[in-house]
Amino acid sequence: MKKQKVNIVTLGCSKNLVDSEYLMKQLEANGFEVYHDDDEVEADCILLNTCGFIHDAKEESVDYIFNAVNVKEAGDTSKVIVFGCLSQRYKEALKSDIPEVDRFFGVDEIPEIVEFLGGKYKSELDNERFTTTPKHYAFLKVGEGCNWGCSYCAIPLIRGKHISKPIEDLVFEAKMLAKKGVKELILIAQDLTYYGIDLYGERKLAELLVKLEAINGIEWIRLHYAYPTKFPMEVIELMKNSSKICSYLDIPLQHINTKVLKNMRRGISKEQTIELMNYMRTEIPNMAIRTTMLVGHPGEGEEEFNELLEFVKEFKFDRLGVFPYSLEEDTYSADNFEDTVSEEVKQSRVDEIMEIQMAISMELNKQKVGKTFKTLIDRREGEYYVGRTEFDSPEVDNEVLIESDKELEIGEFYSVKVYKAESYDLYGEII
Repeated sequence: MKKQKVNIVTLGCSKNLVDSEYLMKQLEANGFEVYHDDDEVEADCILLNTCGFIHDAKEESVDYIFNAVNVKEAGDTSKVIVFGCLSQRYKEALKSDIPEVDRFFGVDEIPEIVEFLGGKYKSELDNERFTTTPKHYAFLKVGEGCNWGCSYCAIPLIRGKHISKPIEDLVFEAKMLAKKGVKELILIAQDLTYYGIDLYGERKLAELLVKLEAINGIEWIRLHYAYPTKFPMEVIELMKNSSKICSYLDIPLQHINTKVLKNMRRGISKEQTIELMNYMRTEIPNMAIRTTMLVGHPGEGEEEFNELLEFVKEFKFDRLGVFPYSLEEDTYSADNFEDTVSEEVKQSRVDEIMEIQMAISMELNKQKVGKTFKTLIDRREGEYYVGRTEFDSPEVDNEVLIESDKELEIGEFYSVKVYKAESYDLYGEII
């Protein structure tokens, strides 16, 4: 009997990607021929894993749904299935507006998707998955949902309360990934620092990290999405003394003005934020800190924005992203504040911060010239091998471009001396 071909397209964040990878493993185990985001394959079924986080992401997801429906109407696929965050949040409206879609599923309905396609969900494969990333790194999702309730964020409405995955399950999954050749684990969740409270009654991120460090084959462990409020300081101590935990932290601060932080319901003040950042920089001076700022939130006037601007200039984050506030229905902000900042002003604030950050990134990169770094090779691109140091996460951070007369192995570590810097790239040579 001919295998059914399925093409899964993932939109949104790395947490969505992991969900797609779990689904791919289940479908493959049921005899399907599985592809991920492959424009060339003529699939029997297109499955769209959608994002519903902010306005632009929702628009992109809807565009992809209509494109898939057009493929179906042209006779090039027989089924279109939509799942993930957008479908979880707007399932009934989507059913009404796009009836051509065969079925809509939410964020935690992988068993139902498998069964709808004629397969049988295999619970013995719960902690196994395909990997769609290059074979040497993978994301490890340690938890789902969020308990914080930030005023602007719809994630708790979509994903629910925080649910940690048991330590033994994560260690098993990490060992399976290591056997596949994964050398870098990138830990993800809505909030890594909340890990363990629901299962064990206390924060257990440090304990999890110790167990992951012990896995043979894993050389780098990277931390993404750490909430600053009540940050577990033992993680910094562990990072400071570890040869495997990268001196890198993604810690979205969102703002620095205390009034704006209060409106955002972040549970932290300007003084507490600065104390935390200074502690991290003191304990691990070479730590790369990545953060995200949100501009144009209700309560942010020119004075509050300028305070944020000065903080960015003064602290000099290694990596920084900025988003304009997007009013999301049913969130605290939507129900309690007026969206008084115009879209033009929001965008000008984004541009102003990013212009400053570009200069900061250039300044920090110049300081790396002449220094040698352990570098992981991600791919070959044109005349360059493209790699990363421990201070950079894939796809979102700086890269090291390397010209080499000898062939380098993708997924291997090399000592690379930096000889040139640009704002977001380094140039190096193998030592």
